[in-house]
Amino acid sequence: MSTRLFIWSLTAALAGFLFGFDTVVLSGAEQTIQKLWSLNPMLHGLAMSMALWGTVLGALIGSWPTDHIGRKKTLLGIGILYFVSAIWSGLATDVNSFMIARFIGGLGVGISTVAAPLFISEISPAQYRGRLAGMFQFNIVFGILIAFVSNTFLGGIGEDAWRWMLGVEAVPALIYGLMCFGLPESPRWLIGRKEDREGGVAVLRLIHPEASEAEIESKADEIAAVSHDSASAGGFWSVRLRTPILLAFFIAFFNQLSGINAVLYFAPRIFELTGLGEKTALLQSVGIGVTNLIFTFVGLWLIDRLGRRTLLYVGSLGYIASLGLCAWAFFTETYSIVPACIFAFIAAHAVGQGAVIWVFIAEIFPNRHRAQGQSLGSFTHWIFAALLTLLFPSMVTAFAPGAVFLFFCFMMVLQLIWVKVMVPETKGRPLEEIEHEMAVLP
Repeated sequence: MSTRLFIWSLTAALAGFLFGFDTVVLSGAEQTIQKLWSLNPMLHGLAMSMALWGTVLGALIGSWPTDHIGRKKTLLGIGILYFVSAIWSGLATDVNSFMIARFIGGLGVGISTVAAPLFISEISPAQYRGRLAGMFQFNIVFGILIAFVSNTFLGGIGEDAWRWMLGVEAVPALIYGLMCFGLPESPRWLIGRKEDREGGVAVLRLIHPEASEAEIESKADEIAAVSHDSASAGGFWSVRLRTPILLAFFIAFFNQLSGINAVLYFAPRIFELTGLGEKTALLQSVGIGVTNLIFTFVGLWLIDRLGRRTLLYVGSLGYIASLGLCAWAFFTETYSIVPACIFAFIAAHAVGQGAVIWVFIAEIFPNRHRAQGQSLGSFTHWIFAALLTLLFPSMVTAFAPGAVFLFFCFMMVLQLIWVKVMVPETKGRPLEEIEHEMAVLP
């Protein structure tokens, strides 16, 4: 793997760092904001989920700029959205202004989940694609950890601590935006979408410096051919694409029905339900970030060795065990094991769904429809994330916490069945080979 390829992938993956930081940084400020503006549970849930509704829209429209103006310019635009949102959120004077600012940041998150994994997958050799595209998820959880750590350090600086928690994101957003100027354009976009073969070949030479000129030209021919075959030439909502469409929908659906975002966003509140003090609960949240980071690294180490399908099996079994025990702990008031159960749940997610989702969605669609497919998966992911974040405060009020965790456990049993019945293996295979298989699978 060339150094430049790693740096390009890391730069695009930093959109994931901002994604993770932006979506979780609110966990340290959400109770302060509720008190500051005297928000009722429903308005509080709306304010907390506003970034996610922006993410839903960003995921829905993200394929348009990614396809029409290019992967590189779209990634640069994401940095601008994050920067504006961070400054505005920190300066917000009322809940309406705050929600607009959070919505803008959400747009950046949604578009990043379309453009960044797609870009990395399109520049990566098959044998490294899982690890390189998986860096997007690694940076998400690294951003989550830094958000938890940042909140812990800033939490004691005074009544305006929450403003600094949200505003400090402007610094990494600016760094990321500047780094995007050093990215090339995706060769698959140049050849397959813009029909700029010369530009695409030039980037392929940089990606594969050891390849001969004949091999580079052959690769360009293959990309051009699959970009105009019958599967690619038709519309997105077609029978030929039913398999990747269903796979993208279900992997995103089950990702959120595990309860992962509810746990991440409301971690201090969940720990306080067990009797832990506010400060201790915040420190336990840092433990979640550390656990997430460590096991995401494990997932990245395994994804090109064991494969995507195997990791989904491992994650599903871990989900079922940890969520089931967590439900039992709340029902029996055995609160002492709840932190361990939550940490085990985070580990299962990081090794399984967390490591796999963005890589897998970016692999299974034809070159010409990859952005639309990534948009579908991202939209599905975020619409359910938004709904869960909106409803979770009301859920833990209306139902016993044990019942909520039991519901998530049941959904993971369904995921295990889905992996067994539907999910193919994609590790180590060129995107064009996967494209041919997805077009003919029943």
